[in-house]
Amino acid sequence: MADVTDPQACSILFDNVISKFGRLDILVNNAGAIRRAPATEYSPEFWNEMLAAHMSGVFHLSQLAAQHFLSRNAPGKIVNIASVLSFQGGIRVPGYAAAKAGVVGLTKALANEWASKNINVNAIAPGYMITDNTSALRSDPVRSQQILGRIPAGRWGDPADLAGAAVFLCSDASNYVHGHVLVVDGGWLSF
Repeated sequence: MADVTDPQACSILFDNVISKFGRLDILVNNAGAIRRAPATEYSPEFWNEMLAAHMSGVFHLSQLAAQHFLSRNAPGKIVNIASVLSFQGGIRVPGYAAAKAGVVGLTKALANEWASKNINVNAIAPGYMITDNTSALRSDPVRSQQILGRIPAGRWGDPADLAGAAVFLCSDASNYVHGHVLVVDGGWLSF
C-alpha cells in the first residue's frame, strides 16, 4: 500500500512490486477517495486532494508501468477506475467529478500514445457501488431512494460486479481495445 498522492511513494511502491514479483504485466489504478461539500464551500484542500488521488496518482503509476513494459519490450495492460460521475458531474462532489472526468481524458491520451507500443490503456466507470465512498448516500433514506429509483437494475452495485469488466480489460480478449471506458452501472447512464 502507498499514498498515491505522493510521486515518491508511487515509485517506492512500484519498485517493491518489481522486487517481489520480478515484473509487472497489469496495472489497475483503483485508489481513491471522495470529499462531499457544496461547491461554494468546497475547500482548496478537498480540491487538491481529489486531483492528487485520482489524477496524479493514476498518471505517475501509469507512467512507471509503461516505462517498465517498454524496457522489457513486453505488452502491458493498464486499467483506470473512472466513474459515472466522469460523465455527469454528480452533486456536492466537484473535485471528485472533475478528477474522474480527468481520468477518462488521461486514459484516452495514454491509449493514443501507447497503443502502437502494445500497451492497452482502458478504464472502467462504475455506477453507484456499495463502498465506503457511498456510505453517506446509502445511509440517507431520501438520497438513497432517489439513486435506487433511477438505476434500472434496481439495486446498488456490488464491487464484485466489476470483476468481469476488469478480467476482460486485463486479458488477451481486449488486445484490440484501446482508450475505451467500460461503464458498469446497472443501466444508470441509459436511464
